This record gives sequence, C-alpha cells and structure tokens, in this order.
Amino acid sequence: MNILLPPSEGKNYPLHDRTINWSSLAFAKELTPSRIALLETHPEIDYSRCDYASNIYNGVLYRALDYATLTTAAQERANTSIIIISSAFGAVRMSDLIPYYKFKIEPSMWKQPLKAALVGIDAQLTVDCRSSTYSSVWTPNPSNTVGIRVYQRAAGELKVVTHQSKVIRGLVARYLLSQSTVPTDPTGLYNLLTKEFECSLIASVGKLSWFIDVISS
Repeated sequence: MNILLPPSEGKNYPLHDRTINWSSLAFAKELTPSRIALLETHPEIDYSRCDYASNIYNGVLYRALDYATLTTAAQERANTSIIIISSAFGAVRMSDLIPYYKFKIEPSMWKQPLKAALVGIDAQLTVDCRSSTYSSVWTPNPSNTVGIRVYQRAAGELKVVTHQSKVIRGLVARYLLSQSTVPTDPTGLYNLLTKEFECSLIASVGKLSWFIDVISS
C-alpha cells in the first residue's frame, strides 16, 4: 500500500548538523539530476543541516499523523508506505534526510521525472491524501487509487472543508499505519476505514480514481 501525502507549509528547522546525501534519498536514480538543478537556484538552502522528513514537516496533517508517537512497527510501515510529493525533491520518504526549504512546487518541472521515478508503484493500492496542487504532478493508476475527500454536514448538506480535511487525512493515514492488516484493494480499504470513520465509497469511472468520502463531525 502507498499513501501519498502533500508536504506542509509549516516546517521545522533541523536541530543537528547532518549533511545531505543525494544518493541515499528515495528515488535517487531518477530524481537526483532534477533535484540538484532546481536547488542550485535556491542558494538560501543549507544542505549541511538536515533532518528526517518526519521531523521537518509539521503542518496540520503531520501533527494529526503524529509520526513520533506511532509504534515502531507503524513507523516502519510509514517509512515504506508514505510518499511525500515535494516542491524541492519531487518525492521523498519519511526517513529521508532533507534540509529546511520553503517554496512552491512547479508542476511542469516534476511531471516527467516523477512519472519515471514512480512507474509501477501504483500496481499496489494507492491512498491519495494530496491536495489538488500536488495531485496534478503525478496521476497514479485510477483503478487502483483511492482519493480521500473530506466533507462536513452543515444545515443538512455536505460541504467541502479545507483546514479540517488536512486533519482528517492525517488521522486516516495514522489509522492505516496503525493496523496490522494492510488492505490491497479499494473495497478492503473502505471496509477498514468504516471501523473508525463515517464514510462512503465511490467507484472509479473512466480516468477518475476511486474515492472515499469521509464525513467530519
């Protein structure tokens, strides 16, 4: 199972001196040339001060995910399941050592490199918790992908929520990582999430992925 996450606007500064190692980053073979070319245009980034991505990102979604308090087994699942789409690095894992950075993604720059780097990954069930900006950078196989949408009831109607959607997506990711059973298809994912969340399953149609709509209280 893959869990696709956006980065967060809020980030922590690394507390220790750890120099970046380009070859040790996830998807290094496919993404290193693009990473170096882009980051050469950002001299403000200090590559001698890096920390794990799990410590760098600290936005609403990541606070709800709360990686530090996951069990060791759940953290290991997070390290192998989560793919963070990054404006600076294209895609990173939670265990990658990266520096502090802050600039918006250029989708046109990353589409081709990510297509090469992530080819075949979507043969597994892919849970898409990205925002629309980061969803445009790479489109996984729709028949095997489930987008997580969040709604809230207001005056008897379901309305899209923004801030709360980040919280819910973080909680969904945390819940999935905390389970010993890993779903392998959209129906199995839905059956698992219904144990913790009020939600509904919408089947894939054409080029559209599956969706699970979570109702936030």
